[in-house]
Amino acid sequence: MPLKICPSMLSANPTRLGQELMDVEKAGADAIHWDIMDGNFVEAITFGSNVVSAHRKLTTLRFDVHLMVREPDRHLENFSAAGADVIIVHLEACDHLHRTLSRIKNLGKKSGIALNPATPIDSVKYCPDILDMVLIMAVNPGSSGQTFIESSVKKISELKQTVPASVEICLDGGITAETIKKCTGADSFVSGAHIFGSENYSSAIGTLKTNYR
Repeated sequence: MPLKICPSMLSANPTRLGQELMDVEKAGADAIHWDIMDGNFVEAITFGSNVVSAHRKLTTLRFDVHLMVREPDRHLENFSAAGADVIIVHLEACDHLHRTLSRIKNLGKKSGIALNPATPIDSVKYCPDILDMVLIMAVNPGSSGQTFIESSVKKISELKQTVPASVEICLDGGITAETIKKCTGADSFVSGAHIFGSENYSSAIGTLKTNYR
C-alpha cells in the first residue's frame, strides 16, 4: 500500500487547530491523527468528539482516532458519528478486544489495535478478520516529543509474518527524518513534533517520505 504520513494534531498549535490541519493537508499529509486522552489511561486530557466533528468539515483526509482511554467501548459511537474513519484502541484498555473491534467494524469504520512498547503482538493474530491496522507505539503513550524506542522496530517484521498483507502497519512516536530510516516494512507513520515543530510543513513531510524510500 502507498506510504502514508499522518500528522498528529496533538503537536499542533492548540490556538489554531483548524488552520494547522489545513496547512498540513496542503503540505502533503495523507491522513490526520487524533490522539484522544482521558486523563485515566494516560495522564493527559486532550480532544473530545466535538473537536473531531468540528474539524471533519475542513477536510476529506482520513481521520485516524487513537483512543488512549479506559473503557473505549463507551466512546465508539460518538467518535464514529464525529467522522472518524479509523478507530484505534489499546489492547490493555479492552476487556474483550474481539468484541470491541467487531463493534468498530459494525459502525462502518476501520479498526485498529495499538501496541505499547512493552506489549507483545500475540493477541493480534486472533483478530485478522476484523482488523485493519496495527499501530506500533515507538514511545510510551501520553505525550508528544518523546525519544524513539528502537526495540519497537522489531515488531514490524513480526507483524508482517502474523497479519494479512491488507492490515496497515503504522509506527507512532518519535518519528523523524532519521528514525524513519530504521522502520523498514511499515505502511504509515504518525509524526507530530517533527512536522509541527518545523518551519516548513511541506519540507518536513517530504523529507520523511524521501528518507523512507
